[in-house]
Amino acid sequence: MKIRPLYDHIVVKPLDAEEKTKGGIVLPDTAKEKPQKGEVIAVGQGKVLENGQTVPVALKKGDTVIFGKFSGNEIKVDNTKYTIMKESEVLARVE
Repeated sequence: MKIRPLYDHIVVKPLDAEEKTKGGIVLPDTAKEKPQKGEVIAVGQGKVLENGQTVPVALKKGDTVIFGKFSGNEIKVDNTKYTIMKESEVLARVE
């Protein structure tokens, strides 16, 4: 199945959280923090302004981004978890 976001939304595949602490303790799934870093899988065409112009999304497929802990909406497609969010919820692009 292919996901195509609308307007200024993006689809992000969260990267896995750390499995161990710095001290070497293995964390169970229930103790792991929600990922805040992910890879952009798809982007919408951009935000439509009141005058009808479309402002394209600044991100592109393949970018690695950092987003807020509670940003977007989680979905599951073909047993893979994704997060759909607005471009404005992205805090930074990792270069």
